[in-house]
Amino acid sequence: MTTAKPLTRIQQKNRETILAAALDVFSQQGFRGATLDQIAEAAGLSKPNLLYYFPSKEAMHAELLDNLLDIWLQPLRDLNPFGDPMDELLRYVRRKLDMSRDMPRESRLFANEMLQGAPRIGAQLDGPLKALVDDKAQVLQGWMDEGRLTAVPPHHLLFSIWALTQHYADFDIQVRAVLGPGHDPFHEAGAFLDTLFRRLLAPQPRSR
Repeated sequence: MTTAKPLTRIQQKNRETILAAALDVFSQQGFRGATLDQIAEAAGLSKPNLLYYFPSKEAMHAELLDNLLDIWLQPLRDLNPFGDPMDELLRYVRRKLDMSRDMPRESRLFANEMLQGAPRIGAQLDGPLKALVDDKAQVLQGWMDEGRLTAVPPHHLLFSIWALTQHYADFDIQVRAVLGPGHDPFHEAGAFLDTLFRRLLAPQPRSR
């Protein structure tokens, strides 16, 4: 059994350059519209040099999605069942919004994969992602059963958080066009979403 030689510093840098270029191209063109020539040009490398590191655009796309899914799910993993329910929920919303601000290309890459029917990460959606979401939905349901949050369907609560935060990355052009110059959409969205979910989920006093 042979083990792969560790990458040199230059090789590692080239891989990172290629993946960054591929992310740009995939997020703009989608998987089907992206070509190796476009990625090579964006990376500033020749096509043969590109293929030295990755045998196909499928390999680049798969690595980007694998890395992205792990990062994308981390804020949900960090939802602490022993924390204050409202604080935990609003922190999760804030982190998801921050990711849309800081990682718009990654958000669009994920959205494109979903729109195509998740052909490359369907198994991960049905497996690790579903297991994590089900686990955290149980945490939310427990808080609701204890009267610490208003009772709403927990899975749909998570769906709404995803939709309301990732919209600002996936539809950034539309958001900025509608708001016009001089607006920071993420600052305004943060304040709005904090108010929205706080009012939605704040438990009502029980009548005696």
